[in-house]
Amino acid sequence: MKYGVILFNTTTSVMQAEKILLKADFVIKLIPTPREFSADCGISIRFDWDRNAQIKALLEKEKANYEAIHPLVVNGV
Repeated sequence: MKYGVILFNTTTSVMQAEKILLKADFVIKLIPTPREFSADCGISIRFDWDRNAQIKALLEKEKANYEAIHPLVVNGV
């Protein structure tokens, strides 16, 4: 299954984005930042990659602070 991961610089930014996305009924999960990505914050948000465009548009609209969005392939899940 292909997921996306949103990287952040601060925990506060993670919590802000989580609140925005949950309010909009997106299915997300807080996860430790995967090793292959570098970020200042050790927490990231995982989501279904098919929703990438909608999530990015919402975060931009709400002026949420995030570092980057990357695809994340998870095998066997």
